[in-house]
Amino acid sequence: MKSTPFTSKHLALGAKMAEFAGYNMPISYSGINDEHQAVRTNAGVFDVSHMGEFIVKGPHALELIQRVTTNDAAKLTVGKAQYSALTNEKGGIVDDLIVYCIEENNVYMLVVNASNIEKDWEWISRHNTNKAEMHNISDKTCLLAIQGPNATKMMQALTDVDILNLTYYTFAKGKFAGIDNVVISATGYTGAGGIEIYFEDKDNAANIIWDKIFEVGGPQGLKPIGLGARDTLRLEMGYCLYGNDIDDKTSPLEAGLGWITKFTKDFTARPILEQQKKDGIKQKLVGFEMIEKGIPRHDYEIKDFSGQVIGRVTSGTQSPSLGKAIGIGYVSPVFAHIDTKIYIKIRDKLLQARVVKFPFN
Repeated sequence: MKSTPFTSKHLALGAKMAEFAGYNMPISYSGINDEHQAVRTNAGVFDVSHMGEFIVKGPHALELIQRVTTNDAAKLTVGKAQYSALTNEKGGIVDDLIVYCIEENNVYMLVVNASNIEKDWEWISRHNTNKAEMHNISDKTCLLAIQGPNATKMMQALTDVDILNLTYYTFAKGKFAGIDNVVISATGYTGAGGIEIYFEDKDNAANIIWDKIFEVGGPQGLKPIGLGARDTLRLEMGYCLYGNDIDDKTSPLEAGLGWITKFTKDFTARPILEQQKKDGIKQKLVGFEMIEKGIPRHDYEIKDFSGQVIGRVTSGTQSPSLGKAIGIGYVSPVFAHIDTKIYIKIRDKLLQARVVKFPFN
């Protein structure tokens, strides 16, 4: 297992550790529910340094990004970021990612999922026929997400960047905790607000930044948060998790990601997705809440009233904020309308649920 520059910090804090995407990662410290509520009501820090970062630069950088991603990166200006997806020849999702515009038409940072770093690098490289300059900076990049309604108020003292007014999906480069060239962004995965900081792991920067964050935030109730609470937080928002809710066999249209699929430009899988849009999708990702008592889990069958299989659960949990069991899953489109009754097979019982809007409430 690989370690992040913060692994010793997690161990010293008594974190429950486990392997995730090849890394030894903290799953929880004080307990998932406690950490979840800390982020929803105050602030918490996630070590997400296992994520992948690629730099794509040069005169052919934008052309390459446009060809491999579904969203329109030509609309990005310096300091803007964009949620997007890489699609394969069959219309499936190679990965979902965030594209950061560092220098317009010239330098971009792509942030990809930890489990897909090698696969994504190979996929983008295969399409790099015009030889855009590419650098995989994943191993030397630290990434911390400081999330929660009070996160920016706590962290403003550590930076000269106006993070209190950093709007969603924008970023700035500046000094943070005395360290230069830190990318500070507002592209959070929790729905609770806050920032993410990207910086190079050199000259003890990781230790300095971690310690400063808790020196400032600790007295205000800032807590370290593990990946367990990250999962329940993103699930309450209806955000997809690669490998669970989206993968190589699910299309952006099926996953409700039509809004990041722009047919105004050419990209891999465009003809397939255009055809899919015309013919109609065969399955649709929906959110649901349990009416009867039971917790839905990944790969549980979803059935109709007569017991016919109509889909499967991709993510599910007992929501710490809402006090009820919720889930995400694919169903036949006819069952995807809000308030439709569906049934989740839990053990040997069919338990009633209803389709609801994202985010859950």
